[in-house]
Amino acid sequence: MKTMGLQQWLMLFVLSVLWGGSFFFMKVALGELPVFTIVLLRVSLAALMLYLFLKVTKVAIPTDLKVWRLFFYLGFFNNIVPFALIIYGMSEIASGLASIINATTPLFTIVVAHFATADEKMSFNKVLGVMLGILGVSLLMGSEVFAGASQSIVAMMACLAAALSYAISSLFGRQFKALQVSSSVGAFGQVFASSLLLLPIVFIFEQPWALQMPSMMTLLSVLALGILSTALAYVLYFKLIEQAGATNAVLVTLLVPLSAIMLGWLVLDEQLQFNHFLGMLSIGFGLLAIDGRVLKKLHA
Repeated sequence: MKTMGLQQWLMLFVLSVLWGGSFFFMKVALGELPVFTIVLLRVSLAALMLYLFLKVTKVAIPTDLKVWRLFFYLGFFNNIVPFALIIYGMSEIASGLASIINATTPLFTIVVAHFATADEKMSFNKVLGVMLGILGVSLLMGSEVFAGASQSIVAMMACLAAALSYAISSLFGRQFKALQVSSSVGAFGQVFASSLLLLPIVFIFEQPWALQMPSMMTLLSVLALGILSTALAYVLYFKLIEQAGATNAVLVTLLVPLSAIMLGWLVLDEQLQFNHFLGMLSIGFGLLAIDGRVLKKLHA
């Protein structure tokens, strides 16, 4: 396993802020724009920025129909479904809580990969991580269940479904290596495909041209969401994978909820209950168990 130096740790921290900030930006945009319009703006801005990045770096865009079919699968499961579900969820729950639930994505990935692949079976530390993750989600949802806040439960289930969708998309992402598609090209392909899929949905059901002109705060949030939290974050994430490996890169999920919570607390005046912090802590221990290095040190 590759080890991370100071530069890689700094990249990991910056990436956590970019992705943690996405929950803040979506929460702000949700005040004036409908769900699918926000998602379309996010992926189309990201596609434009990534296209320019590929042109500047002189990386060729593939024309193979098999590759583009994969882009559309990824665009659906890795962008449209989870982005829409998370934005819907944040219409009822705090952005920090949505980010904590989103941190269960690696847990879902482990379960999906176990049944769908031959080379990513569960190990003891992965099973332990899944159990801690389930406990964490239970703690997150506990108070709302007993309070009978049905809308909050639906919103949290939407965020959980988004995490499951990300897990499914990871199986499609495994095919990039076999098809010799670079990570940066894959990032562009999926957000571009997402933009094409979303266009008819937005124009038929939301008709954004009929909306009032959004405020400057909303426009800036959408720009930040597309350029920083999607395009730049993808490039930085793939660079981190290249330098430190995927196992180290996924540790960003431990930091994203903390970044989102701090932004929600500092800017949106959001409050989280004690059980939410307990849930976040349990999910964090679960991800550490999945990584395995802490357990190895304890057994050394």
